[in-house]
Amino acid sequence: MGFLDNSGDIILDAVLTDTGRMRLARGDGSFKITKFALADDEINYELYRNANHVDGAHASGSAYYDLEILQTPVLEAFTDNIISLKSKLMSHTRTNLLYLPIIKVNDAKVGNVYVKNKNHATFESAPTANTFLVAVDRVTEVAFSNQTQGVMFGANPNQQFIKVEQGLDTADVSPTTLMDRGLVENQYIIEIDNRLGTIISRNGEAIAPSFIDDDQIANYRVSLATHTSFVQDISGDTGDYTLSETALIQGPRGSRLAFKIRSSLELQRSNYLFTKFGNNFGTGWPTALTSNNRVTNNNLDTRAAANELKYIDSIVRISGATTGYRIDVPVRFVKCTTCTDK
Repeated sequence: MGFLDNSGDIILDAVLTDTGRMRLARGDGSFKITKFALADDEINYELYRNANHVDGAHASGSAYYDLEILQTPVLEAFTDNIISLKSKLMSHTRTNLLYLPIIKVNDAKVGNVYVKNKNHATFESAPTANTFLVAVDRVTEVAFSNQTQGVMFGANPNQQFIKVEQGLDTADVSPTTLMDRGLVENQYIIEIDNRLGTIISRNGEAIAPSFIDDDQIANYRVSLATHTSFVQDISGDTGDYTLSETALIQGPRGSRLAFKIRSSLELQRSNYLFTKFGNNFGTGWPTALTSNNRVTNNNLDTRAAANELKYIDSIVRISGATTGYRIDVPVRFVKCTTCTDK
């Protein structure tokens, strides 16, 4: 890894992705570059020195307003698709767009169900706050039997799920205004470590990944046209945000993606990955979980203190195929290695 000197001539540094290199290596003459992507990961637009800049316009005139941006060192191109192009560029033919759509996690309640460990008092402690938890096997699910709010069951999926919404998140435009259809996400790309789990719909429908790359990252593509159990049109949702299914987006809404995570068989049946990649909660586990558990032997505070409550931190990456907008959702896979379902 290194930086490219961008102080003089403009440098174009292009590389093939791992998938492109694999196809090139076939050597059968079929390799052809048909797609490429651009991003501005290293660019700080606050360096643009016009009259609105805190230091005033560049003293040498308008031709120098963007000089610092153009001379910013940039990293060499990566072949690893997991760490490259986090902020992809997008093109619009319209020049009068004041707001662009985003993708946002809706972590409010649905009925009595918290879909994320955020506001529930039991889960405000550091080990679990602001993270989606997945109990990876039957006995761990039982250990959470009275604490299902905010915890997905990975072996026997329960009512918990991850929900993200897309639209113009601004109060300057009423949600009753329909968003331009060219800005609506009709297809989402979900990426997850295939060693840890697979993606299923909110209704439990399983789908196959489009492909699994050399880093064991599974790529799922779901669309409004063919995967209605995953993607819904919420452009007609014009109500104010409440603790219900109403969208969290403040302005015009586009679409919603909802899904669950099924833990892999390796996580369910083995502790190998927890030993290799994971950690122990230790004494940091919230003691509030202890008193409410139905199974006395599954005292999670005791299990955590004995390093028998393990976790693996990961992310689920969600990208919009239309806009390229991307968010990373933190997920923690949890396993109690000595709990019981009796």
